[in-house]
Formats: sequence, C-alpha cells, structure tokens
Amino acid sequence: MTDRRAQLAANLAEVEDRIASACASAGRGRDEVTLIVVTKTYPASDVRILRELGVRHVAENRDQDAAPKAAACEDLSLTWHFVGQLQTNKVRSVVGYADVVQSVDRVKLVTALSAAAVRRGRDLGCLLQVALDAESGERGGRGGVAPDAIGELAAAVEDAPGLRLDGLMTVAPLAGPYAGRQRAAFDRLMELSSRLRGDHPAANMVSAGMSGDLEDAVAAGATHVRVGTAVLGDRPRLG
Repeated sequence: MTDRRAQLAANLAEVEDRIASACASAGRGRDEVTLIVVTKTYPASDVRILRELGVRHVAENRDQDAAPKAAACEDLSLTWHFVGQLQTNKVRSVVGYADVVQSVDRVKLVTALSAAAVRRGRDLGCLLQVALDAESGERGGRGGVAPDAIGELAAAVEDAPGLRLDGLMTVAPLAGPYAGRQRAAFDRLMELSSRLRGDHPAANMVSAGMSGDLEDAVAAGATHVRVGTAVLGDRPRLG
C-alpha cells in the first residue's frame, strides 16, 4: 500500500467513524447520510484511490479544475457534484460532467443549466443553495438565495426541461444571525426543506456540513455531508 493510499484510507475511516457516531447519537441509520468527498485542489490520482476505497460521490467547486479531472476519471463509476458558485459562461462545461449542481441560486442560472442539459440529453440534479445570511432579495456572501425566494426558484427548476429539483444546500454563514451557530443554521435549513417538500415531495436531499461541523449537520437531519480536508489532508494546490 502506498503512503498516499494508506493516508487516505486512515482519514476516510476516521470520517466514517465520525459520521456513524453522529448518526447513532441522532438515532439515525448510517445509511441515511451520504458522504461526498470534496476533491477540490487535489489530483485525479487521489480520486482514483478514493474510488478504490469505496467512495461513490465526489465534489468540485471550480470548473477549470473539475473538467480535466472528471475527464481523467471518466472510466470510474462516480457521481460528480458541483458545489461552487457557478457563472453562466461555465455552465456548458459543468453540465458535461456534473450529475448534480448544488449551487443553484438564481433564475438566470436555471435557464442556462436547462438549455445545456437539454442540448446534452442530460437529467441534471439541482440543489437550491440557501444563504442564511441574506436578506430578502439579496444573495449571500458565499452565494445562495435568500430563504424567502426558495419557492420561486424551486418552481423555475421544476418547470425547466432537463433539470430535476433534488433539494437544498447551505454553507454555514460567516455573518448574520447564524454566524458561528452551525447547529441552529442547519436546523433552519431543515425547516426550509420541510416546507419545500410540501410542494415538491421528491426534493428531499439536504446537503450541509463540512469537515468541522458534520456532526451538527447529521444531528439536524442532513442527508449529505461534504467533507474535504478531513479526508484528503493538506496538499499543494493544483496549478
């Protein structure tokens, strides 16, 4: 076993133990939470090792890194998630490899994603990114739509050819009433998810929590956690 494989295996096992413990504490089954490994800044060789270790879901946040990495790993059975803020001029490329876009936060982006998905014959999963630090009519400091605009954006995705409304995503905010209060932020996201599912029952995915706060996300009810550093450690940036 190479040093890198051993390192990743040990890190992955530790994260798996954390998720399992958090699920047990919350009275949830381990199979209720999906681990997404965020491989941004890490090479395709790491993605291959992770797949050998049983990882099925990986995420990227920059198309310029993601596109060549996904191409290099196209022979692997993986679900690719795009989690970064997405500009419309990158949509055509992202739709070429992403199975789920977790950062949908405006109607203009919905329109662009739909056109690209139809062109490629794709059924693209979409999560609405919710900004818990955003006032009505604003976007969050890290992207995302204000909570009161979820309904309108969800309807746009639901009506868009080639797109599938899967649920909600958030990043714990650095400002506003939920800053430093990850559990409260994730509880609020679950409330919003419950409301969304009242109109869109199939939109039951809730993506929340990262390396430092995955336990809070699992306790709140998240279905997916996005973990990077805790699995991959510190590595030189690509490029």
